[in-house]
Amino acid sequence: MFSTKGRYALRVMIDLAGQDPDAYIPLKDIAERQDISKKYLEIIVKELVHGGLVTGVSGKGGGYKLTRKPNEYSVGEIIELLEGSLSPVACLADGAPECPRESVCKTLPMWTEFYLLERDFFYGKKLSDIVG
Repeated sequence: MFSTKGRYALRVMIDLAGQDPDAYIPLKDIAERQDISKKYLEIIVKELVHGGLVTGVSGKGGGYKLTRKPNEYSVGEIIELLEGSLSPVACLADGAPECPRESVCKTLPMWTEFYLLERDFFYGKKLSDIVG
């Protein structure tokens, strides 16, 4: 299950994708449009900035904007930045140590198939597909 943080991050990205790509959009405007607490969005945008998905400037005329075009973002990268790996089991996560039961695990093929379906689905969807 995806957390509120991951879902709200996607909403922020969709909101920014629908704005003037050259303008910095104030967080309070996003918060109002999305009906999300500005304080909570501050935490989320900080992670989006740290992950390089958005850029921000403070002060008069400040706010946030996307660092790339909406069609250059996959939904998967946004979700994984905020949620962590999409892997349903630890042994399939990136950088996981080799599992000593890999050769005898009866469930690994099922988990692998599910993981690939989920990953292909979210990485196959672009932010621009959602914005419309």
